[in-house]
Amino acid sequence: MSRLTHLDAEGRARMVDVSGKPETAREAVAAGLVRMSPATRDLALGGKARKGDVVAAAEIAGIMAAKRTSELIPLCHPLALSKAEVRVVANDAGLAVTARVSTTGPTGVEMEALTAVSVACLTLYDMLKAAERGMTIEAVRLLEKTGGASGDWRRAP
Repeated sequence: MSRLTHLDAEGRARMVDVSGKPETAREAVAAGLVRMSPATRDLALGGKARKGDVVAAAEIAGIMAAKRTSELIPLCHPLALSKAEVRVVANDAGLAVTARVSTTGPTGVEMEALTAVSVACLTLYDMLKAAERGMTIEAVRLLEKTGGASGDWRRAP
């Protein structure tokens, strides 16, 4: 990348002008992990956590966060999302979170997918911290994005 798009010629922050860009179908997928003990993971999946259905709350929180990304990330465009899907699944390390977000518009949805994953992970931590304060949120990352002038991108395995 030859320049940072959110800085003008004088180095001042700016919101990128996307008014001349064509509206195209765009999608982004992001992922993250909340590392925890098997006992805490099983508590989350068993539906007996003190704060209720941990997985459902995290998935809904992630979707809500995707919809409000422009309120959280400076200079991020407000987007009308076509889809925001967040899934929490168990693995050997804890609970893995994946978000898939799509829209048709002049700018991508990478930040919305990353925000959805981040907030879903934070929600899992919040709901399970009474059982295990030593959990860690790890590997929040973009997995793939499609659409737009820069084309498709996929993280190498």
